[in-house]
Amino acid sequence: MKLHRKGRAALVLALVAVVGMAFRVSWNALRDIAGAVGADDTAAMLYPFVVDGLMALALIATLVLADRDRTFALRVLGAYTVASLVLNYVHGLVPELHGRTLDWGRLADWDPANWALVLLATSLPVGSIYFGSDLVAKVLHHRPAPIPTASSNMEESTETTMKRSTADLPVSTPEPITSNAAPLPRPVAVGFLKSTLPVKQSPSIAPAPAASIERRAVAAESTRPRRATGRVPAVAKSSRPKRTPDQLLAEAREATADWPDAKVTAEGIRRAVRTSPVNARALRDTLRAERAEGAAA
Repeated sequence: MKLHRKGRAALVLALVAVVGMAFRVSWNALRDIAGAVGADDTAAMLYPFVVDGLMALALIATLVLADRDRTFALRVLGAYTVASLVLNYVHGLVPELHGRTLDWGRLADWDPANWALVLLATSLPVGSIYFGSDLVAKVLHHRPAPIPTASSNMEESTETTMKRSTADLPVSTPEPITSNAAPLPRPVAVGFLKSTLPVKQSPSIAPAPAASIERRAVAAESTRPRRATGRVPAVAKSSRPKRTPDQLLAEAREATADWPDAKVTAEGIRRAVRTSPVNARALRDTLRAERAEGAAA
């Protein structure tokens, strides 16, 4: 880290030294040009600072400004660099400028070229006032972009991670489905969109003729809830009197008097005397026991 800082400091110092020497070389030419266009000794000595000094100011502005303001600073830097190059070139072509023996206001033998050079040399100080003030105002009113804090960076990285993890989740595949009735020789996986169960071909069976179905009127089922009912009234009960076991046995003897033994069953007795299955079985056992005693006697 220390070596890196020392290297940067040495690079900056070397740049300052090179710029200082270049300014000294350009200063001599620009001073002679200013004297040729009518400037006195003091103005001619300050003239190089007007041109090359604004170049340095525009270079610093390009490092601070951004977007359109930075483009404007680059254009000012380029324009004054070209102007300084032209004036230094003219100073090298005209030897009379070195000894200041040239007539005042003459920078070239050809009149149009002389007029253009005089206009360029005299307009640079005015341009330095305008462009220099504009660049300084832009630098003073420049607001750098806010640096995102650590918390916002954490939130953004968390959100990005969540989105990526959700998008990268693999599609889950359902477990194999097996039948409980007959085990399959091997599990068959079921895909997410299309089943891959093998289909066993069965022999074609001729369809049986279907009997015609007669439509019958069916009463529509009521959707209204049923009310809770209480006891069944005595009137709605069967009017048949309740019989005693002796009466049931007497009726069963009378109904089965001419029946063979094989026909004496619980179901036959139940239908004959119209009683419950429990009573019918009891009557059957009693009747069979009586017939067995009579046959033994």
